[in-house]
Amino acid sequence: MSSLFDLSGKVALVTGANTGIGQAIALALAQAGADVAVAGRSAADETLAAIRASGRRALEVRADLSSTAPVAGLVAQVEVELGAIAILVNNAGIIRRTDSVDFSEADWDAVTDTNLKVPFFLCQAVGRGMVARGQGKIINIASLLSFQGGIRVPSYTAAKSGIAGITRLLANEWAAKGVNVNAIAPGYIATNNTAALQADETRNRQIMERIPAGRWGAPADIGGAAVFLASRASDYVNGHILAVDGGWLAR
Repeated sequence: MSSLFDLSGKVALVTGANTGIGQAIALALAQAGADVAVAGRSAADETLAAIRASGRRALEVRADLSSTAPVAGLVAQVEVELGAIAILVNNAGIIRRTDSVDFSEADWDAVTDTNLKVPFFLCQAVGRGMVARGQGKIINIASLLSFQGGIRVPSYTAAKSGIAGITRLLANEWAAKGVNVNAIAPGYIATNNTAALQADETRNRQIMERIPAGRWGAPADIGGAAVFLASRASDYVNGHILAVDGGWLAR
C-alpha cells in the first residue's frame, strides 16, 4: 500500500511555499520522495533546508506571481534544473478585506490576478508537458469560500470560486489524457495568516464551536492531503475539491 503514495523520482513545483500551508505541502511531498521546486517572492530558506534534510533535491525560484510575466521562465527553469514537472501545487495567494460597497478595483484586480489568473496560466504552462507525456498531477488550493460566500472579501471569494471552476474544467479536458486536476479547500488552519483570528478570544471561540473536530487545523493536515492527490493513490480522482476542514462544511 505504501507504494501507492511513493513520489520517488517525481519533480514537484509548489508556489508560495516559504511558510504555512505551502511550506507544509512542499515538505510532505519531499518526505514522500519528490524533488521540490518552490516559487514565490519571499525567501524560502527554511523550506529548502527541510526538503534537503529529507534527502531530496530542492530549488528556489524567486518569482512575483502577481502577474503571468514570470510563468514561462519559471516552468522552464524548474524543468532544466530538476526535470519534467510531474506535480504542480498552486498555493500562492493574497487576500484583501473591505466592505463590498467600498471595495476598490485595484484590490479586485490584485487578488483575482494572483489567486485565479496566474494559477490558470501555470496550469496551462505545466499542463502542456503533462498532456504530452500522458501523466501529471495538478493540485490547486481552493478555500471554504469556494463553497460559501464569506464577508468583506469579494475578490477572494470570486477567485476561490473560480479556482473550483477551472479545476473541474481542466479535469474535464485532461482526465482522459492522464492528468489529474484536483483542489484542496483548507479550513481554519493555524498559520501566521490566521494569528489575529486565533488571538481574538470571541472570534476564536466562534470558530472552534463550529468545527466538529474541536481544533484548528495544522499545516501538516494539508500536507497529507496533497501527498494523496499527488500520488498514484488518487489516479481515479478528477475534478474534486477536497475540503480539509475538520468537518466545518458538514456542520
